[in-house]
Amino acid sequence: MTHILHKYVAFVRQPHVARLLAVALLARMPIGMVGFSMLMFLRESLGNFALAGAAAGIHFVAMAIAAPIQGRIIDRHGPRVPLCITGTVQPLALLGVMLATLAHLPFAAVAACAATAGAFASPITTLTRTMWRHRFDSEDDRRTAFALDAVAIELNFTVGPALVAGILAVFGTTVAFGFAIAVVVGAVVLYLASGVLKLFKRVAGAERHLLGPLTEWRLVLVYFATFGTAMAFGVLEVGYPAYGTQLAMPALAGILLAVNSIGSAVGGALYGGTHFKAPIERQYAVVLALMSLPLFAHIPLWSPLPFTVVAFFAGALIAPSITAQSVLVSRFAPAKYATEAFTWSSTFIVSGLGAGMAIGGALIEGAGLASAFVLAGSAAACMSVLVLLALPVAPRAVPRAAD
Repeated sequence: MTHILHKYVAFVRQPHVARLLAVALLARMPIGMVGFSMLMFLRESLGNFALAGAAAGIHFVAMAIAAPIQGRIIDRHGPRVPLCITGTVQPLALLGVMLATLAHLPFAAVAACAATAGAFASPITTLTRTMWRHRFDSEDDRRTAFALDAVAIELNFTVGPALVAGILAVFGTTVAFGFAIAVVVGAVVLYLASGVLKLFKRVAGAERHLLGPLTEWRLVLVYFATFGTAMAFGVLEVGYPAYGTQLAMPALAGILLAVNSIGSAVGGALYGGTHFKAPIERQYAVVLALMSLPLFAHIPLWSPLPFTVVAFFAGALIAPSITAQSVLVSRFAPAKYATEAFTWSSTFIVSGLGAGMAIGGALIEGAGLASAFVLAGSAAACMSVLVLLALPVAPRAVPRAAD
């Protein structure tokens, strides 16, 4: 443990690392706030979860579709102008969701604003991953950086909703949603003013293909594994609330999701600070295989305490899997597609989460709660086998002998 701590201290002391970590942590706070606050605001204002969920779903679908387009623009023209545009349009569109709802306009108007907000969602998360790639050439340094990045995102998903929940309890859903919109504005201003954009390296004048990074088959394979793994995460998003409801303890769902996130943060920190001799391709396959075990361990539907312990260990492999995946994306993506490659990664994550939630919900209703966790464990196990069998291991570089 001391070795891991010393490794992180030395890593953070490198130029620009501490600043990028701190700015990313603060500037990405909206990712844990916007969806939750919008859902709760619409649920109260529209009167049901069906319409509220539909608007939130439209928001995330638009985000998934538009992300690669944003990434391509950033790779070609740099990040400053796209950040200014998204930093203006996204909060205005979110404000449009609020005003259209309060004015009792048709749901189509609310949905249009939600879609616009999703399409112009700030690319700060994927842009930060791109800059970690630009900052480090060493794959081990990238693994440490992506691990810390994954831990920071888990903190965003823990602290952000907690802030929204506190404001919601005291001031109501409208103020909570308004606060989230203000944080979106502040995040973009902070990111632009921080100076971290100096780390971005644009490849000018490079010949580009219409399909961008999708022309690299190893990258497509990683994306497919990403989709399947995200499906398992999506099952947990519906499985935990269903488990709490089954026990007549709906608040337990929030505890399970929080414990799962804490497990992910702990697992990511340990993974990023530990040296492994195995190549990153094999690390990715092993992490996915290990992840399937606690996912399958949900199936007996234990009493709350052991079930919570299982949720922690299920989360402990999430950040390591995202870290290994990010290292592979940074390796396989040509420099001219650096940002677009990470936006495609986000698209497959969001799509996988949505598919896991939808299929998991249908299984819960039709075949029972345990069947959803069968799906989650099977998805992780199948993706492990896919990576192990289909993703070739890159040969190690052989040091040149001295002349």
